[in-house]
Amino acid sequence: MKPPLKIMIVAGEASGDLHAAKLVKALREEAAGTEIEFFGCAGPRLREAGVEPIVQADDLAIVGLLEIGRALPIFIKAFGRLKRVDRERRPDVAILVDFPDFNLKLARSLKRSGTRVVYYISPQLWAWRKYRLRTIRKYVDLLIAILPFEKDWYAANGIEHVHFVGSPLAMEVHSEVGKEEFCEKHELDANRPIISLLPGSRHKEISRILPVMLESAARIAKAQPDTQFVVPMGTVRAANEARSILSGVNGSKTGVTVNAIVIENETYDALNASDAAAVTSGTATLETGIIGTPLAIVYKTSPINYKLLRPLISVEHFGLINLIAGRRVANELIQDEFTPETLAAEMLRILSSETNANIRSELRTAAEKLGHGGASIRAARAVLDLLGH
Repeated sequence: MKPPLKIMIVAGEASGDLHAAKLVKALREEAAGTEIEFFGCAGPRLREAGVEPIVQADDLAIVGLLEIGRALPIFIKAFGRLKRVDRERRPDVAILVDFPDFNLKLARSLKRSGTRVVYYISPQLWAWRKYRLRTIRKYVDLLIAILPFEKDWYAANGIEHVHFVGSPLAMEVHSEVGKEEFCEKHELDANRPIISLLPGSRHKEISRILPVMLESAARIAKAQPDTQFVVPMGTVRAANEARSILSGVNGSKTGVTVNAIVIENETYDALNASDAAAVTSGTATLETGIIGTPLAIVYKTSPINYKLLRPLISVEHFGLINLIAGRRVANELIQDEFTPETLAAEMLRILSSETNANIRSELRTAAEKLGHGGASIRAARAVLDLLGH
């Protein structure tokens, strides 16, 4: 009897956990008849997929240099556990998913111990920290890229062991219900404008970004009173936090009142029903672009984080959908440019029918570049080819 394949898989954040879980499912399908043991750093999606959690990824979803600094003992403990299980169980391959601050360091340790290393969802070195190329070159056996320009970029920088599979979001990001059904469920008027406000998923993002979005919504409502506002959140925790902030804004002494509804686990449906969206920079900008909803991209972190990080960023655009498009399809309001006034003005501009139609057309063109589905299966095949399976 053949021994089981042993695969360590390490994902740190919610999006990586989701894509990694799809990869686990694809690996099982592509290696049907082969027993596979999965273990590593697992969030809720990976645990549901049957991955043994040596480390709980939920504990590592932290943003900001200062926040990471305070949580350093948690990261050191997780790193130590994964190094130990690598030595004890000798996996056939380690698949590291996104999460570069942690995973690139882990790649070095794993490779030195003799474990083959696959990096899935390549770190965005084309955006910042280009010096990390030497780590990829030396310690990663196979880099699996999901964005169309990445393979050529890495080749231009002397790295050829890159396999482009397309975005795992392509053909998988879609609404489950139509606009009419969504509006009826949430007591919205399908004939009036709807704006979605997406403040991110992490506590620090929500607490910094959502209040600005809500103040902007109040300004939009004064200029265009029939506008409706939805705050789609991906988890019950985040939704409760958003409701608390909304209640605080409406109960403040500023005189601001916002009529908005917070919903859980219906983000794609909300975006599909929306005429415009304000979206925090990250994967959600790509998802919004795939759905085709005109958007403004926003971001705000602490002044010290921004001062430390901004010099390291070398790309023209923050938003992933703009990087895919190769131009600024969605305007970006970052840090000091992100205010209630600037966001309100941009949302009102986007709601204009001619502007709205033009942006939707450009988003469709950009989304076409991401491929037409099957990324997880192609990634699984690439891993199994590396293993000679």
